[in-house]
Amino acid sequence: MEMKNKFVNHARNLWDRAVIRLPRVDQLWYKYIHMEEMLGNVTGARGIFERWMPDQQGWLSYIKFELRYNEIERAREIFHRFVQCHPKVSAWIRFAKFEMKNGEIGRARSCYERALEKLADDDDEAEQLFVAFAEFEDKCRETDRARCIYKFALDHIPKGRAEDLYSKFVAFEKQYGDREGIEDAINPRNYDTWFDYIRLEESAGNKERIREVYERAIANVPPAEEKQYWQRYIYLWINYALYEELDAQDMERTRHVYRECLMLIPHHKFSFAKIWLLAAQLEIRQLRLKEARLLLGEAIGRAPKDKIFKKYIEIELHFGNIDQWSPENCYAWSKFAELERSLYETEKARAVFDLAIDQPALDIPELLWKAYIDFEISEGEFERTRALYERLLNRTKHLKVWISYAKFEASAMGSDIKQKKKCLQHARDVFERADSYLINSAPELKEERVILLEEWIYIYMENNFGDICQFSPCQTTKETEEEKANRDGGWSSSQTTNMKLLDSAYKWKKQRVASKN
Repeated sequence: MEMKNKFVNHARNLWDRAVIRLPRVDQLWYKYIHMEEMLGNVTGARGIFERWMPDQQGWLSYIKFELRYNEIERAREIFHRFVQCHPKVSAWIRFAKFEMKNGEIGRARSCYERALEKLADDDDEAEQLFVAFAEFEDKCRETDRARCIYKFALDHIPKGRAEDLYSKFVAFEKQYGDREGIEDAINPRNYDTWFDYIRLEESAGNKERIREVYERAIANVPPAEEKQYWQRYIYLWINYALYEELDAQDMERTRHVYRECLMLIPHHKFSFAKIWLLAAQLEIRQLRLKEARLLLGEAIGRAPKDKIFKKYIEIELHFGNIDQWSPENCYAWSKFAELERSLYETEKARAVFDLAIDQPALDIPELLWKAYIDFEISEGEFERTRALYERLLNRTKHLKVWISYAKFEASAMGSDIKQKKKCLQHARDVFERADSYLINSAPELKEERVILLEEWIYIYMENNFGDICQFSPCQTTKETEEEKANRDGGWSSSQTTNMKLLDSAYKWKKQRVASKN
């Protein structure tokens, strides 16, 4: 307001009072300096900067201010004071870049050297300083100086805190170094660096040299027999084998690489399904099926992984060989039955399923039973499906089996009313049997019974089975009058309460569905 009315001194007095009372509010200082600069009062603006200086951003703004007026010497002097007040790596790097920008290479190098004298022991930022110094020498085409800085830094900074420094050194040696320099820069067990080195050699195209680097890379076996240390290393072998097969097109050497890799892996502790499968697929591509089967058979024996077994089954199915599988592997049985069905051999598929579910030990029996039930449903064999559910209930009384059985009965309805009523009765019978089992044989499974009753109500509502009074899921057991008389009064009271609660729950849920529709 004072400036608009051209009362400059009043405005200055206001800014003075503001920065005295609120010295840590940077915006006030900026506005005050801006006003003086707009008035052309450079000396006054410089004086305000001098009052503000403890703040780091203030120093940088002061330097930019002097550079706007091409006051290089003043800016250099402020930089000297800046690094004394804030002796940090970032401040020294800014100072060196300022000198470099103004063509003062000697001064810039001096900045880095002074920074190293003062801050080389600072573990937090020392890596950043060494990298900046080495890159500066690289830009000045002083490669020997840059190499010395990198090596000095790697000798004085722990490798765990020098990842960026190490990667910069490797890149530097790739650009300027010879073979010995690159190899000296590589940490033998830094496999990512070996990948970079190999790609560098592959771009040159020297086949023997590429093989030599691969051999030197895979010679660096992880120090411990723990899979986490081998996961990256194993890809050196894979890349080596792929190079021999695709680029060098030497199948015998490719086979040798896979064989050596499989011999090296400690299969008694862990294995890699990928290596087994790649080795077998190589043999298949070379039409050596016997060798592929031997490899996969050995893989199952030494590393019985699901991935290997499934791939083995897929290969045998592809070639029409269906006489080899593990008797406890449900996936194999399902695939076998699926094959028979794809050949329209329905009875053979059914026989395979029957033989499978009769096995004394199965790894995932629920997978097999579900596949068999789905097969019979898809064939429209509802009686056979019911028989299957009954066989399954003889083995397990799991809640999911009861609910699945009841849902099947509810979904087997036709358009005929009599058929619907018949299916309704079948579903109700299943629910009643399940509820009776939970009450009499497993009374401790109270939560399972609640879930069962909720499913019962839900199925009736979904299929619009009429009024709850007509098809009441609360009437869960058929009892004679004598049995009812033998029960104590507390149970009768509890049953009445439960029935009322379920009736209310059903009506509430029915109203919600109706309101949504």
